[in-house]
Amino acid sequence: MSELVSYQLADGIATLTLNNGKVNAISPDVIAALNQALDRAVEDRAVVILTGQPGILSGGYDLKVMTSGPQNAVNLVTAGSTLARRMLAHPFPIIVACSGHAVAKGAFLLLSADYRIGVEGPFTIGLNEVQIGMTMHHVGIELARDRLRKSAFQRSVINAEMFTPQAALEAGFLDKVVAPEQLMETAVAMAQQLQKINMGAHAKTKLKAREAFLKTLDQAIELDRAGLI
Repeated sequence: MSELVSYQLADGIATLTLNNGKVNAISPDVIAALNQALDRAVEDRAVVILTGQPGILSGGYDLKVMTSGPQNAVNLVTAGSTLARRMLAHPFPIIVACSGHAVAKGAFLLLSADYRIGVEGPFTIGLNEVQIGMTMHHVGIELARDRLRKSAFQRSVINAEMFTPQAALEAGFLDKVVAPEQLMETAVAMAQQLQKINMGAHAKTKLKAREAFLKTLDQAIELDRAGLI
């Protein structure tokens, strides 16, 4: 596997760890590595845990790529949005073990998973696009609309409000918050619990429950592809 995303399989649980510098920037190579890891997890019929380095899941898209030209930015956002859609349709459960900060695309990874665990501490979770001068893309708006509480959606997407882990739990970015030293233990316990469900029923129910949303995302991906250039 890629050095950017490590893959560890143990007892039917695949742990994917982002490792791309101090902010775990989401680059084209990271997205390719994540897709490769998810391919392998399907082959292994494994429940997935996605995590980052201590203190950070990801600070978002690689700004070097985003500022290197309009088409490069469009291509990266399209790849990232397609990854989010893939995660939402993945045939096995995906848990994100958020090890600290999760900003912009880092937060969108949370919004694309089946279960999200964060850690207590001085960490920031949220969507800072408007804060840094970026108009929120269609896919981002739809991901946030689907998973965040209505009041938090307005504050997050339109006002670029950033949340503490506990506030992120209340907003809908997270499902649980634990002490940092309990993060992976809690994630593994949740993965073991999810291993008890029928995976065929899980996959079919996930697609049925998210059918309309996935169609909305498909349309949003095309709008972003056309409109960001």
